[in-house]
Amino acid sequence: MKENQSIVKPILIKKGNIIDGTGNPWFRADIEITEGMITKISTNLKTELDNTIVVDAEGLVVSPGFIDIHSHADISLLYNQKLECLAQQGITTVVVGNCGLSHAPLNPEKYEYFRKAYEINGKLPWHTFKEYLDVLENLGSSLNIIPLVGFGIIRRSVLEDAIRSPSKQELKQMKSYVEEAMQAGAYGISTGLIYPPQSTADTQEIIECAKIAAKYGGLYVSHMRNEGEYVLEAIKELIEIVEKSGCRSGQISHIKVAGALNWGKSVEMLQLIEEANDRGLIIRADQYPYKRGMNSLKDSLPDWAKVGGNEEIIKKLKESKSREKIKEDMEERFNKSKMSWDKIFVASQRTDKWRHFEGLSISEITKIKQSSNEFDIFCEILVDNNANVEQITEYGHEDDLITLMKSRYTMIGTDGWSVPMGSGKPHPRFYGTYPRILGKYVRKEKILTLEQAIRKMTSFPAQTLGLLNRGLIREGMCADLVIFDPDTIIDKATYTDPHQYPDGIHYVIINGEIVVKDKQHTTVKPGKILRRNSP
Repeated sequence: MKENQSIVKPILIKKGNIIDGTGNPWFRADIEITEGMITKISTNLKTELDNTIVVDAEGLVVSPGFIDIHSHADISLLYNQKLECLAQQGITTVVVGNCGLSHAPLNPEKYEYFRKAYEINGKLPWHTFKEYLDVLENLGSSLNIIPLVGFGIIRRSVLEDAIRSPSKQELKQMKSYVEEAMQAGAYGISTGLIYPPQSTADTQEIIECAKIAAKYGGLYVSHMRNEGEYVLEAIKELIEIVEKSGCRSGQISHIKVAGALNWGKSVEMLQLIEEANDRGLIIRADQYPYKRGMNSLKDSLPDWAKVGGNEEIIKKLKESKSREKIKEDMEERFNKSKMSWDKIFVASQRTDKWRHFEGLSISEITKIKQSSNEFDIFCEILVDNNANVEQITEYGHEDDLITLMKSRYTMIGTDGWSVPMGSGKPHPRFYGTYPRILGKYVRKEKILTLEQAIRKMTSFPAQTLGLLNRGLIREGMCADLVIFDPDTIIDKATYTDPHQYPDGIHYVIINGEIVVKDKQHTTVKPGKILRRNSP
C-alpha cells in the first residue's frame, strides 16, 4: 500500500436532500458508499457493516463534489498536497495547467534557462509530461487532479523568451511536446495570451499546436489575448482556433469585462458564444464571482518591458531611459482605459520592507510613504521583490458579472491555488468562490437557483472534460460529495482578511473518504491523478 493510501471505510449518508448535479429539483434519500463508489441510493438504507461511518445529513444538501475547471493548484502541489483552502470550499477535483502555465514539459537542454526564469533551487525530477504526472502521483493529493499542457511552457522549451515566430523545425518540436503530453494523459492545451512569450505567438502558431491536442480529442482552454477593449476580437480568435484546429471544445478562462469603458460588452460576448454553438462548435466559459482579479504586479507593465523574464524587467526599471518609456506607456494606457493606481493592490510580496503594505493600493502606499509619485513606488516594490509580487486589480461591474454568470454556457472556477494560512493577502476567491455563489448569488440575491448553481459546479464541467464517472450523484459513480447547509453556507474571505474558511460546509468526501469534516481537514490524501481516458 502506498503512503498516501488508507483503508477506506464504508459510509452511509442518511436523510440528505440530494441535488444530483443535473439541474433537476432535489429529492430526499440515503446514499451508501463502499470502496470509493456510490453503491446504493434509496430511502431507509441500513448498514450491515460494523465499521460503517454514518453521516446524519437531515436538513442538509448532498451534492456532487465541486469541479474547479480553472485552477492553478499545481503551484501548490509540490509543497502542499492537502490543498486546504480549496478542499474547505467543497472542491473535490481541480483542473491544473491553465493559462499556458503548466509545469511540464521541460526541455532538458534549456534547464539553465528554466532554473533562472523560475528561480528554481536544485533540480526538478522531471522533463516529460509523463514524468511530471508520475511525480504528482507519488506525492499524493487530497483532491483529484486533471492536467492540461501549457502552451507557454512548450514555447519556452523551444524558443525561451524569443519574440518571434518559430521556424518549421521549431514548430515541429513544439508539436512533439504537445503530442507527448496528450499521450501522457493531458486533457487539452491551454494558453495565456497576455503573458510573454505567449503574447508574441500569432493565431496560426496556436492553431498548429492545438491541432495535436485535437487529434486526441483534447480541449483548447484560453486566458484570451484581451479582456477589455478588444475582448470581442479575443473571443473571435478563440472561436477561430477551436474551429480550425478541430479541438473538441473551447473554454474561455475566467470570462470577464475589464475596464469601465467596456462595461456592458457581456451581452455581445455571449452573442458570439451563442452563435458559435449554434453552428456546431462547443464554446464554454468559466467565471469566479468577484469584480477584482489577481495576477503579477509586473503584468501591469507594457508588454515590451516584460520580455526576458524578471532579471530583464529589473534592468529596465533601473535604467533611466527605459524606465521613462515604461512610465509614458503606462500613463497612456491608464488614460485610455480609465485605470488608476487606487485600483491596483499589493496582494503578496517577498520582503519585510513591504510586508505591512499587503492589501493596500499603490495610491494608499504612496500616501503612507509620503511620496508624490505612485509610479516610483510601483517600481520600488517591483525592484525590491525582484518582480515577484502579486497584485489584485479592480476591473469589473456587477451587471456584467451577473449577466455572464446566468449564461447557460458559464461554469464556475476559482483561478486560485492553495496558500499557507496567514501568508500575504491573496484574492478571497482562494477561500470563498463556491460558497460565495451558493450564499450570495443563490440564497441572498436569487440570481441562480440552487440546482442551477450546483450544475455549473459539477455535471457541467464534468461533461466539458469528458468525465463519465464524476459530477453526478448516481449509483456506480465515484463518491466525490459535498454536504452543506443551504441556509448558512457563505464565504467569509475578504480582500483585507482573506484567510478565512467558509461557513456551512459540513463534509467533503473524495473517492469515498472524508477529507473535510466541520472545517477540519482530516489530512487524508485520497485524490487521484485523472489522466485522460483513465478510470
